[in-house]
Amino acid sequence: MFHLLSHTSDSPSQSTNLGGTSLLVDGFSCAAQLKAENPAAYEILAKTPVNWHASGNEGITITPSMKFPVFNHDPTTGELLQLRWNNDDRASMPTHPAPGVTYDDWFEAAKLWNDIITRTENEYWEQLKPGRPLVFDNWRVMHARSAFTGKRRMAGGYVNRDDYMSRYWNTNFPMEEVLSRIV
Repeated sequence: MFHLLSHTSDSPSQSTNLGGTSLLVDGFSCAAQLKAENPAAYEILAKTPVNWHASGNEGITITPSMKFPVFNHDPTTGELLQLRWNNDDRASMPTHPAPGVTYDDWFEAAKLWNDIITRTENEYWEQLKPGRPLVFDNWRVMHARSAFTGKRRMAGGYVNRDDYMSRYWNTNFPMEEVLSRIV
């Protein structure tokens, strides 16, 4: 969740149009487009583990517990469960990307993916307003923002997916059905 608390201008003459418009892209919809347009590229991004990191703040580097491909699927159903993509936070590629995959293959697939996620029809832009939170599934929806001027105070919050799904099941289904999922 993103919650814009305030956005003020450094200049009294510039009180409107401060920028910072949020961009949302439905990654699952884009993944379906890639799979339909180029199944081989989709498979490369689904089977090649990639190093990722986030190091936007001084002295902090956040890394996942292991390498993951861009598209992560349920091992039983094959359903797409999670998307991992942040071109700015991708680390170096491993020495051998995946069996049968070359660097050129991976980067060509990544280029096709980038072409899809940056299509105008796949972008949803929304100007956040103070006091109105934006809630989205970070495993499905990619997000960004346009440049801004002035000072922004933003609060963010994350809910662990297991906790969310557990609460969803426990509040929307009979206990027998909830328990049948774990047997």
